[in-house]
Amino acid sequence: MTNPSEPELLRADADKRLGQHFLFDPDILRRTALAAGPVKDRHVIEVGPGPGGLTRALLREGVTKLVSVEMDDRFADALEQWPETQTGRFAVERGDATKMDWNALIERHDLKPPVMIIANLPYNVGTPLLVDWLTKADWAGEMALMFQKEVAQRICARPDTNHYGRLAVLAQAVSKTRIAFVLPPGAFKPPPKVASAVAILTPLPPEDRFDDIEALQKVAAAAFGQRRKMLRASLKGILPSGLQAEELLTSVDIDPKRRAETLSQAEFRKLTKAWAGAQQSSSNC
Repeated sequence: MTNPSEPELLRADADKRLGQHFLFDPDILRRTALAAGPVKDRHVIEVGPGPGGLTRALLREGVTKLVSVEMDDRFADALEQWPETQTGRFAVERGDATKMDWNALIERHDLKPPVMIIANLPYNVGTPLLVDWLTKADWAGEMALMFQKEVAQRICARPDTNHYGRLAVLAQAVSKTRIAFVLPPGAFKPPPKVASAVAILTPLPPEDRFDDIEALQKVAAAAFGQRRKMLRASLKGILPSGLQAEELLTSVDIDPKRRAETLSQAEFRKLTKAWAGAQQSSSNC
């Protein structure tokens, strides 16, 4: 039931340049808000709130503090008029999320880690934002992120499947991943051309997380950059002078003839540690 004291959602047209597709169904919005777990008493970041449907759902479910990042002034202007901004419970951060200094935002709004990230992400920035959070956001807690279905599948994919690649390796190095639910194009206004899905990323315990995610990103990018090639060929471009790919791979019991999509998370971790060690040894010579 609509609360008459709540401001109306702004029914402005979506901007295709910003990859905007809006959700208005209250049941879907509530499912999204709670997909990664209860938000009551939590600090939450939202990206691309648009007319504020998911924003409203998060506030209704009891978040202690919500910061929504919006670069479209039409929506930012409207959201800043919401009564929760006057109490300090809700803030609008204007700007491009892909250029955001997240640590500065955390400090500016006095957010207390672990901070949840819950968002219906604009399609054109979802993947780079996630990679940025995976590699740099040590403050991040649970994430519930709406992506194109194929991107969500890539995040949650397992070895030897069609969608397994760099994104799965990075995401699963620091989190447990799953797809919460899938939505057809018709659930959005305007409808996109493809289905969407909410991916859930739950942080692994500190002892289970890989501690050199930036090195892992470099190794995974090289390995999957030429995914049809054997690892002994695809890794050549990142090896220090004098080190052969066969030597690196056999040192961690990986057949040089294998391809990247066959490697498990554990094997990627071993390979990355060996590569990082070789890089360090080379720089010390």
